[in-house]
Amino acid sequence: MSAVKNVIKDNYNMVLLKDYLRSKIKDAGFSNAEVSKTPTGTRVVLHVTRPGIVIGRKGTGIKDLTEKLESDFGLKNPQIAVEEITKPELSPEVMCNRMASHLERGTAFRRATMWTIQQIMEGGAMGVEITISGKLRGDRSAFEKHSQGILPRAGHHADVIVSEDIAHVETPMGLIGVRIRIAKKEKLIPEFEMKGKTQAQKDEEIRIKKEADEALAKAQSESEIIKIEEEKMKEMPDTLEDEEEKMK
Repeated sequence: MSAVKNVIKDNYNMVLLKDYLRSKIKDAGFSNAEVSKTPTGTRVVLHVTRPGIVIGRKGTGIKDLTEKLESDFGLKNPQIAVEEITKPELSPEVMCNRMASHLERGTAFRRATMWTIQQIMEGGAMGVEITISGKLRGDRSAFEKHSQGILPRAGHHADVIVSEDIAHVETPMGLIGVRIRIAKKEKLIPEFEMKGKTQAQKDEEIRIKKEADEALAKAQSESEIIKIEEEKMKEMPDTLEDEEEKMK
C-alpha cells in the first residue's frame, strides 16, 4: 500500500509542479516539463517557445527557478535544461494557454476558438477539436465543440496521433474550461491521409502562414504574440454563423 501511496504522491506533486510552471513561465510559452531522477540529483527539462525568457539575463531566471523547485517542491539538486518548441501551433499546451489568454482579455469565445483552430491547421496539424465549456453566454453553463480536419477519437490510432491539454480561465462570467485535441501529421497512419486540396489552395496557405510567421518571429514573448493575434482577430467574422453564410 505504501508503494501505491508514493505513486499517488509523486503524480500529485507533478501536477502541482506543472501548474506552478504554467503560471510562472507563462510568458515563455510553457508546454511541458519532464522530471527524472539521476545519480547527482533531479533533471528537469522544460519545453518552451521562448527559452531566453526562462534563462534570463546572465542565467538569473534559471537560478531563481532552481531555488524555487528545491525549496517548495522538494526536488533534490534540480538541474534545469530548456528546450525550444519548434512548432508551438502543434502543442496543445501552448495553444490552450494562448486561447486562455485571449479569453482573459475579453475576446469573444467563438472568435478565439475560430482563430485557434485556424492557427493549428495552418501550423500543419492533421485535425483539431476544441471544446469550450462554462458560463459562455449567461447564468447557465453550456458547452460547444468545434473541429476541423481528421481527428481519430478512440482506439490505438487516437493514442498514437492525438495529444491534448486542458486549461481553465477565470472570467467575469465565471470559470471557463478549454480542451484542445490535436492530431499530428508526423505520426500519420496511411488510412487517415487527407486529399483534395489544389496547388493554388496550398500556395495561398503557404503565403498566409509565411506572413504570420514573420510577424510572430518579431515577438519576444507570449504576451506580445497575444497582442499581435488580437489585432489579426479583428479581421475575422463576428460569429461562426457569418462565416458559414460566406461559405454557402
